[in-house]
Amino acid sequence: MSRCTRLLAKEFQDFVNQPEPGISIGLVNDDITVWRILLEGPQDTLFASGLFKAEIRFPDEYPDKPPKFVFKSEMYHPNIFTDGSVCISILHAPGDDPNAYEQRSERWLPVHSARSVILSVVSMLGDPNPESPANVDAAKMFRENSVEYKKRVLKCVRKSQDED
Repeated sequence: MSRCTRLLAKEFQDFVNQPEPGISIGLVNDDITVWRILLEGPQDTLFASGLFKAEIRFPDEYPDKPPKFVFKSEMYHPNIFTDGSVCISILHAPGDDPNAYEQRSERWLPVHSARSVILSVVSMLGDPNPESPANVDAAKMFRENSVEYKKRVLKCVRKSQDED
């Protein structure tokens, strides 16, 4: 069993034994490197009452390299690409930022865990960073037309409630 697999098995079991409110996890095809996430939209945000599906894929080099977090439910958010991939500092490769936007300490570090990634994504839903957008249209709408932005997000929330 590799270092990655041992660590993920422990993190998975820890999460199952001490779950976070509004978040459930499972494995995709019994593969410890691919977690299925079901998360309730955080209260007091536009995403509240949504039930969103996502996956975290861990590379063989985990924890030295970050996982990828991808929403499978439709999302409209400045820090989520249109394909559902999440773009936040904690998921960026360790080291210096080639764009000199993020500090090294904001990027992935091996002390992070699946739990810290999931909680960072939940936090990001309620606190978008339109200055470093993955979805430029959503960031622009967030800044310039909050009414329309809210409509787009609430459409995703309603859609998430109807998913199987």
